Amino acid sequence: MFKKAERKQARLRLALAGPSGSGKTLSALLLATGLGGKIAVIDTEHESASLYAEYADFDVMSLGAPYSPERYIDAITAAEAGGYSVLIIDSYSHEWIGAGGCLEINDAIAKQKYKGNTWSAWNETTPRHRKLVDRILTSPLHIICTMRSKTETAQGEGKKIIKLGMKSEQREGSDYEFTVVLDLVHDGNVAIATKDRTCIFDQPEVISADTGRRLIAWLNDGKKQDEHGADAVNEAISKIPIAETMQELQGIYSAAYRIAEQMPEPLARLNAAKDKRKAELTEAA
Repeated sequence: MFKKAERKQARLRLALAGPSGSGKTLSALLLATGLGGKIAVIDTEHESASLYAEYADFDVMSLGAPYSPERYIDAITAAEAGGYSVLIIDSYSHEWIGAGGCLEINDAIAKQKYKGNTWSAWNETTPRHRKLVDRILTSPLHIICTMRSKTETAQGEGKKIIKLGMKSEQREGSDYEFTVVLDLVHDGNVAIATKDRTCIFDQPEVISADTGRRLIAWLNDGKKQDEHGADAVNEAISKIPIAETMQELQGIYSAAYRIAEQMPEPLARLNAAKDKRKAELTEAA
């Protein structure tokens, strides 16, 4: 049934896209500092995030190839279990274009099962990518994803090359999943919003900690989620029976526990679901 729409408190889902050298990593760290809380970084850029340790206080996980969706999911689960508030995925592009990422996964499946037909192979690759997208969207953490991008051009009249804008190196349509998408340009590391549900970024700006403070104010300026999270706890309880590993179970449980610990009835149901699945996984092992 329909009910009156209300803006509720939310978690940030923000993408920072830009070419090499445009300031994606530093901008993400400064923004995360303004959001507040413990910061975790998944670093696929050969530990480059640590070069900015003087600008922010954060913990880092170095993630090398293969950049499969499942390894990103495991890293997100670890961040949730670690009690962090903000997670930076630097970069999200590797899951798509990197070694062992979705494009390579799809080519391998096509060769193994579909006689080189990559179109048919997407029936297996897409659900794996979608599982990561869903994990990002449902996580209790604020998540900032950096994405590599390149200038997209076309040939106009008189063979003149026309710049059409920036194209992110991720799956087509990935921008739709985020609350805010910012394109960073080389000139002064200025961010320009190409998508903004917050209406905060009405002008180009250089990202700073103040940007994060403005975002957290907007995110918190809404109705609390059913006594601070009953919906989120119920969602976690629905996920627990399909957790495939102890680590995944712990990540789901830990994230929901922080919400449910002051809610006796939801907490009891959460603990019961966790204990049951733990016993099942132990027996299966």
